[in-house]
Amino acid sequence: MKKLSYISTLILLITATFTNAVQAQEKKPWSPQAKGAVIGGVGGAAAGAIIHKRNRPVGGVVGGVAGAGVGYAIGKRTDNKRKEAARVAAANRAAANRAAADRAERASLARRVEAAEKKAAVATAPKPQAQQYPMMANGFAATAPLMLVGADGAPIASNAAYLPNESYGERNTPYPSSEVRRKSW
Repeated sequence: MKKLSYISTLILLITATFTNAVQAQEKKPWSPQAKGAVIGGVGGAAAGAIIHKRNRPVGGVVGGVAGAGVGYAIGKRTDNKRKEAARVAAANRAAANRAAADRAERASLARRVEAAEKKAAVATAPKPQAQQYPMMANGFAATAPLMLVGADGAPIASNAAYLPNESYGERNTPYPSSEVRRKSW
């Protein structure tokens, strides 16, 4: 009968503790130190009551106090680890953000320098002059390839229908950048 009263008292104590914990959670979350102290106190009280067979209430009180102290210390250590991890993560994020900003700034500067160099190259580029095209074997002069000029002044396309061959009429001379072409008959 005595054991039944102790067990029911323990169950009532645990129920009251966790009911208050749930109500407190709605208002304000508990710190890790408070959670550790409550859990350690309940566990220590139960362990103290079980271990001290002659006077269970005294064992429960002593175990509860010791358990609450140990639980508080564990909760404090957990909270310190969590805060340190958050501080390190914030420092890493700040360093990553600074590095990304530096990379973006260097890329922007490189694009501006490249654009300025292109502009300077276009400004200093010599204007295309009239070229003399050789006479062909049939007596007509070769026509100039079609030159399209882009907005920056650079040529963008040529006439693909005309393949110049300065050595026209020589059978053993290859076309530029191609294999030797000979008559097959």
